[in-house]
Amino acid sequence: MVVAVLLLFMSGSGSVVSAQGVDAATVKEWREAAERGSAWAQYNLGLMYDSGDGVAEDDEQAMKWYQKAAEQGLADAQNNLGGMYINGEGVAEDDVEAVKWFRKAAEQGNAEAQLGLGVMYANGRGVPQNEVLAHRWWNLAGAQGHTIARKNMELIANYMTKEQIADAQRMAREWQVKHSGQGEE
Repeated sequence: MVVAVLLLFMSGSGSVVSAQGVDAATVKEWREAAERGSAWAQYNLGLMYDSGDGVAEDDEQAMKWYQKAAEQGLADAQNNLGGMYINGEGVAEDDVEAVKWFRKAAEQGNAEAQLGLGVMYANGRGVPQNEVLAHRWWNLAGAQGHTIARKNMELIANYMTKEQIADAQRMAREWQVKHSGQGEE
């Protein structure tokens, strides 16, 4: 069906963005801050190990630092952790765990995680296959300008009824209202 396109974002290590040209002093500063509990420092150290910038590439170390930052609620780390689980990098492949971390980041509005969660629903990986929920998450990511999510949403719509599309759009609108603070007293 549309699996090849839907999995496009998961090649390599997901959505990892690298800080090119990290020197030893910077690594030392980030490591010290990470060990003191800074979520952003933990995330950045995870990026360095994931990409091999300033340190030897090491998926297990990347996983360790992403996990620490993710547990503090950092959406970017949660998303990358989901990518590590789905690709089996630094950890055994685990679709259920990937969904868990993608969902945590997606609920915070992280477009990459919304894309990832949509992929999981579209392909029934870690969750029952559900085109309506896939469309919903891609709709939300697409609303933030994510072009792959928009393309995936258009593709999956070809396999959905008008009623299913309307349900997915309604669910996306409800999510946006809930997370924008509108309608709260």
